[in-house]
Amino acid sequence: MNFLQRTNNPLIAKLLIDAVLAVFGSWAAFALRLGLPLPFIFAETLPVYVFIAGGLKILLNLHYALFRQSWRNIGLRDLTGIARSAVLFTAAASAASFFLGTPAFPLPRSIPLIDGLLLVLLWGGARVSMRLLHEGGVRAAFSRLRAGKDALPPAKRVLIVGAGDAGVLIAREMLRHADAALEPVGFLDDDPSKRGVTFVGLPVLGVLRDLPAAVRAHAVDEALIAIPSARGETVRSVFDMARRAGVGARIVPAMLEVLSGKVSISHIREVRVEDLLNRDPVRLELAEIADYIRGRTVLITGAGGSIGSEIVRQMLPFEPARLVLLGRGENSLFQIEQELCAKKITLPFTTVVADVRNRERLTRVFERFRPQVVFHAAAHKHVPLMEENPEEAILNNVFGTANLAELALEHAVEVFVNISTDKAVNPTSIMGASKRVAEMIIRSIAARASEGRAFVSVRFGNVLGSRGSVIPTFKEQIRRGGPVTVTDPGMTRYFMTIPEAAQLVLQAGGMKHNGAVFVLDMGEPVKITDLAEDLIRLSGLEPGKDVEIVFSGIRPGEKLFEELLTAEEGTDASRFKKIFFARNNDLPGHFGELLDSLRGAALDERRGDIRILLKRIIPHALFDAPEQSCVLRGEEAVPSAEGEGAL
Repeated sequence: MNFLQRTNNPLIAKLLIDAVLAVFGSWAAFALRLGLPLPFIFAETLPVYVFIAGGLKILLNLHYALFRQSWRNIGLRDLTGIARSAVLFTAAASAASFFLGTPAFPLPRSIPLIDGLLLVLLWGGARVSMRLLHEGGVRAAFSRLRAGKDALPPAKRVLIVGAGDAGVLIAREMLRHADAALEPVGFLDDDPSKRGVTFVGLPVLGVLRDLPAAVRAHAVDEALIAIPSARGETVRSVFDMARRAGVGARIVPAMLEVLSGKVSISHIREVRVEDLLNRDPVRLELAEIADYIRGRTVLITGAGGSIGSEIVRQMLPFEPARLVLLGRGENSLFQIEQELCAKKITLPFTTVVADVRNRERLTRVFERFRPQVVFHAAAHKHVPLMEENPEEAILNNVFGTANLAELALEHAVEVFVNISTDKAVNPTSIMGASKRVAEMIIRSIAARASEGRAFVSVRFGNVLGSRGSVIPTFKEQIRRGGPVTVTDPGMTRYFMTIPEAAQLVLQAGGMKHNGAVFVLDMGEPVKITDLAEDLIRLSGLEPGKDVEIVFSGIRPGEKLFEELLTAEEGTDASRFKKIFFARNNDLPGHFGELLDSLRGAALDERRGDIRILLKRIIPHALFDAPEQSCVLRGEEAVPSAEGEGAL
């Protein structure tokens, strides 16, 4: 085994070890069958048989690539390959002994059978021994001894919550890597069939509610949540029990690596606030997404932002022909560019610094790259800032979207996905109203698109951890010692994680329902006060004791609670559990003329007219508009009011 670890070519080393074991097995088959010393009559038969049998074993080893197996990670499928080789060897050797055995060349018929069984034991045993040595952390343990006991911290005793695939895999990793100073003591699991069962030599100590007792009985230092499919309420319950028991809690997050067996100690992390959300994991139709992305040139606006950059990351496995990353902020674009370079991806990508309000610049981008799929995530999103700068919200969110969608229509884009928001529903703010008008623009352009093309909007709520969201703000306030500022005790919001939002956007694009406004299932609304308390506790502090929560009052344009649909819209279910269609997609009369007037009001910074025009376009908007103003009609300034015929 030391030779295998030291050699510069481990494949050759494995093949040599297998060859030595093959020869030894053939000799041992004679010794077991005939005893030692071997009878003189078999003195000539033995070397001939060993030579032929050994050669046949090596040929089978090469044919089934057994020498390429990872001995440290040997599994049942690998052992099945060894058993298959042994069966073929036994059959071939038995047939040869039947036809070739003569008085001059005696060969007992049982020799090939014994030899085949020994082949499984020797080849399989060598591999299993290496895995046992590796999983037992022998090398790591010797390293710790050589380093000196005083130089290394004592191993932390870990209670694993969840005895499923992820829990067992992470326990095995801990046993393999003793130098990680993590010692698993057992599992907790609510599955009745696992009561009293051991996994990798560790017992299931009880159900989840037994955590405090297990901590006391086994001197546990830390609880590790290893249930990738756990809902937020389960994670919250375990976290709270661990906190009350006086131990820390970490988590193995829900990852595709769990399914492929790639869980490792490096994936363990602290519990985050998104783990406490009451969310079911997203299940995607990967083939459908790949169908419209693979081999296409994909343009992503706002590519440096939270959602845009995550769409870029989620896009990579679907093998687009090229990515065009467009954005106005050079720093954020530089960051996603550097991230892609660090991953050493072979996929071609181009970074374009451009403003969606600049129609001429966008035209050159479309002419140069000819994108076939567009994800539009560039938008101003801060409600109070857009209340103070409404013309910017209109020019960027409305007419930037119009520029992009019209060029997409002209340049035969197959799929156009506009990222919208729940603030577009019964909007109380300029930002929300601008996004609602953007939805209308996409629907109007979808009506002009040819068959087979899709222009859609995707409407969802707040994204945890996105730039400017409440989470970074709360974290900074906690870091400073408080207070944490919440607008109102009753304020609620819908939340989803950044990866979940990006995945559902990709899925909605694959549905190709032209003109649709997709509404994502945001789960249950979360009280902002509860969110603040969770963040304080995750920081190891107590709300009201270590960090105060104060209420500042609702700011202009903000809602107490968000809606995903207007009262008259309603939804139709899609074939995906978390994606719905908004039914009411009617456009207001004279939509084009209203947009022209809105553009003029924004360019001239006539803020009162902006509000009047938005109320005209969205009659159910809930913000106030001035009663008197002037709205430009052509070259003439005409006084207008809220009544009919004002425009």
